[in-house]
Amino acid sequence: MRVLVVEDDALLGDALQAGLKQSGYAVDWMKDGVSADQALGTESYAAVVLDLGLPRLSGLDVLRRLRSRNSSLPVLILTARDTVNDRIKGLDAGADDYLLKPFDMGELAARLRALIRRASGKTDLLLQASGVKLDPAAHRVHYLDASVDLSPKEFAVLHALMLNAGKVMSRAQLEEQLYAWGEEVESNAVEVHIHHLRRKLFPELIETIRGVGYLISADKAS
Repeated sequence: MRVLVVEDDALLGDALQAGLKQSGYAVDWMKDGVSADQALGTESYAAVVLDLGLPRLSGLDVLRRLRSRNSSLPVLILTARDTVNDRIKGLDAGADDYLLKPFDMGELAARLRALIRRASGKTDLLLQASGVKLDPAAHRVHYLDASVDLSPKEFAVLHALMLNAGKVMSRAQLEEQLYAWGEEVESNAVEVHIHHLRRKLFPELIETIRGVGYLISADKAS
């Protein structure tokens, strides 16, 4: 999953980027509100971690502009402002969740997982499809109750397809969720990951919709 971090503090932003990458996310990091607004208008993300006290454009204004474009992208506000009024302003502007600094990285990752899960219409903690069980929190996959060893990118592809069961995802859409800015993307990377998933799980799990993309059918998933 690809997420956008918007934080102007260099030490905290670096820690967020490193911590979220360790949790399996592809992370873009913006240091001001204008850059964040531009990124949100052109790129595809699973969620946003947004600081309020940003230079050039406040976090609240970034959030208001995002919602004015009718985007339902999950937004987690991260701030040191510990007043009820500030929290009300953030929630009224369209925030989905709120986390006060200082915070625990594990809690942040868990809140992001919950936001992404709810945004995809999922209620169960585990994603399941035809005997395949994916645990986003533990970053583990089981097939017929046996553990399956996947690379981080293979896990990310499977996670994206299972979250979007019943929807065809193009190669470009999958690449957008796999790679942050500056990461080199090989031309056939998605195809290679799909091939490995079919070999490690079973070929029929992921369908190829010729000329469109890849699909895990809704009737296989829960």
